[in-house]
Amino acid sequence: MLDLDRLDFAKGGGLVTVVAQDALSGIVLMVAHADREALERTIATGEMHYRSRSRGLWHKGATSGNTQRVVSLSADCDSDAILARVAPAGPACHTGSRSCFGETAHRADALGALDQTIAARAAERGDGGKGYTRKLLADRNLRLKKLGEEATELAVACADGDVVRATAEAADVIYHTLVALRALGLSLDAVRAELQARADHPA
Repeated sequence: MLDLDRLDFAKGGGLVTVVAQDALSGIVLMVAHADREALERTIATGEMHYRSRSRGLWHKGATSGNTQRVVSLSADCDSDAILARVAPAGPACHTGSRSCFGETAHRADALGALDQTIAARAAERGDGGKGYTRKLLADRNLRLKKLGEEATELAVACADGDVVRATAEAADVIYHTLVALRALGLSLDAVRAELQARADHPA
C-alpha cells in the first residue's frame, strides 16, 4: 500500500496530484488533488477521497453513487503525484461522461468502444436497428455458427503464415466473441477482470 510518509506534500502546498485510471480499461478518468487526510480516508475506506479547494474533503460518489473503489495506489518517481487505479461504479465526470477527458479517452480504448457499440445495439428496441450486430444478437444459432467460422479462419490464416489475413481474422473473432458474450449478459469488463485475476495470481 502507498506509504504516505514518502509523499512530498510540501511541493504542492499540502496537496499531491491524483490521476484516476480505470483499472480494467486503462482509460484515464479524471485528475484531482489530495492531501494527507484525503489519502488516509481513501486507504481506510477503500474508496477514493480527494481534497478540493472549493469543497474541502471530498468522497467521490458520496452523493451521486459514482464511487471509485481503490485497486491500487502508486506514487510517481518524484513522490508528488499518485496513480490511482480504480474500479468506477459510474461516470467520473459531472457531465455524465465516463471520463472527464471525453470521447478522446474512449477512442484510446478501441476494444472498449467496440463493446459499447455492441451494448448499444443490444439495448435497441423495436425494428429500428436491423444491422448485422442486431441480427447476430437475435439469432443464437447464427452467432455461434459465425463465431466458429471466424475462429477456424483465424486458425487457417495462422497455419498459412498469412500475417495480414490473420490480423483481420483475429479482429473478426474478437467482434463475434463480444457479441456472443453480450447475448449472455456479459461485457468486455468481465473478460478484463478475469485476465487481471489471472495476472494477479499466475499459475
